[in-house]
Amino acid sequence: MSLPRAKLTSNFPGCPVEATLSFLDGKWKGVILFHLMSGTLRELEESGLVSRTVFPVVPPRVDYALTPLGLTLRPVIKALATWGEENVFCLPEGRHLRDVSVASGVPAATVET
Repeated sequence: MSLPRAKLTSNFPGCPVEATLSFLDGKWKGVILFHLMSGTLRELEESGLVSRTVFPVVPPRVDYALTPLGLTLRPVIKALATWGEENVFCLPEGRHLRDVSVASGVPAATVET
């Protein structure tokens, strides 16, 4: 059984891409990095869902955390994740919704990627 990429941080012979991906691998890291770079975290802060703490140190340090209001979204996010796990399938040709045509007569939809 092979180890997940995130566990192989010490041995990447000649492959800087694989080494870099080992640090970005994980369920939420890519999403968090996207939001950090797009400024969305600031919008979440302005909405009161995320708090931002700036520490006056060198190098600069900023911590983000969910506020009590943000934490109330936990069941909503879990419900979205559950629905996605049950109904969305990521295939090489794109993302597809579960085919319910047998039960309901509605064809499965293809989601643009």
